[in-house]
Amino acid sequence: MKKYDFLIVGSGLFGSVFAHEMTKMGKKCLVIEKRDHKGGNVYCESVEGINVHKYGPHIFHTNDKGIWDYVNSFVEFNNFIYSPLANYQGQLFNLPFNMNTFYQLWKIGNPKEVEKKIKEQIEKENITAPQNLEDQAISMVGADIYNVFIKGYTEKQWGRKAKELPKFIIKRLPVRFTYDNNYFNDTYQGIPIGGYNKLIDGLLDGIEVRTGVDFFKDRNELIQITDRVVFTGKLDEFYDYKFGHLQYRSLRFEHKYLNLPNYQGVAGINFTDLNVPYTRIIEHKHFEFGKQKGTVITKEYPQEWSLGSEAFYPINDRMNMERLGVYQRLAKKEEKVIFGGRLAEYKYYDMHQVIASALSKVKKIIQADTMP
Repeated sequence: MKKYDFLIVGSGLFGSVFAHEMTKMGKKCLVIEKRDHKGGNVYCESVEGINVHKYGPHIFHTNDKGIWDYVNSFVEFNNFIYSPLANYQGQLFNLPFNMNTFYQLWKIGNPKEVEKKIKEQIEKENITAPQNLEDQAISMVGADIYNVFIKGYTEKQWGRKAKELPKFIIKRLPVRFTYDNNYFNDTYQGIPIGGYNKLIDGLLDGIEVRTGVDFFKDRNELIQITDRVVFTGKLDEFYDYKFGHLQYRSLRFEHKYLNLPNYQGVAGINFTDLNVPYTRIIEHKHFEFGKQKGTVITKEYPQEWSLGSEAFYPINDRMNMERLGVYQRLAKKEEKVIFGGRLAEYKYYDMHQVIASALSKVKKIIQADTMP
């Protein structure tokens, strides 16, 4: 008999939710984590009493009351509303695109006139069959909005000219004809009071967790002590990259403590000008309405992914999706390995989607295990 029912590789949201739910069902779980801390990319580091989102800002938002109640059962969430700004050549604009933005851009305060202006710009370009991201964006919102808010930011984010990027990257560009700066449309939104570590600690309470453990260095020994493996790392790495690498965009974070109470007055400012090398500045204390004497800011620099660097955004182009299909066919043949999470599924997930996916996976496994 094996020592553990499940070995869970990765202590991010998927792994932590899976471990929690299976432990509730009486299963014995071991969670291992390559980093020196739990929590994956939602991990927060405390700096002078400020919870710093070490791997980029995480704002929890969902329309699913069940998921909202689930996370609040571990830690109470505050009522933070994400209302970022855009900085273009020193000018500030509200996001997402709404009547505040359009008044700042054109000095037009009438929704009907704004709609008319956008429609005129779209018709002027006359793009009937968009061939790339630039065509797609202009055909949806016109040249002004594209040039000020989309072009530079997107080219920095992806490291490619907009004309070289596939049009499917931009599926929709929400435009609001109301004065509403709430970035998300979801019913429920907030940040855990005290940071995301409290959520992870709640999920993993009473469960054995080992940090600083590299699954691939101790793979043979680890699989001997468990019935099944739950793998939340990179799918191609699990198979030793035998069919080549799945590609990602990566990020570099430049964190800085400042001895002043308020740096920019808002949690996030996007820098949409191509001449500014970073895409945004985050001021972490605003997520929890902090009153500390100092503040921590983070500049976020997109960069090419290379082996050994953190993988953030999957590049879902044709080549990578074909390669993914080959790996997924291998994964389906695994009887003792369960794959889940954004890296194992090569899919960009919001947090509530990761949690829902883990809960769904647990339910299916329990049902399969109890079938006669």
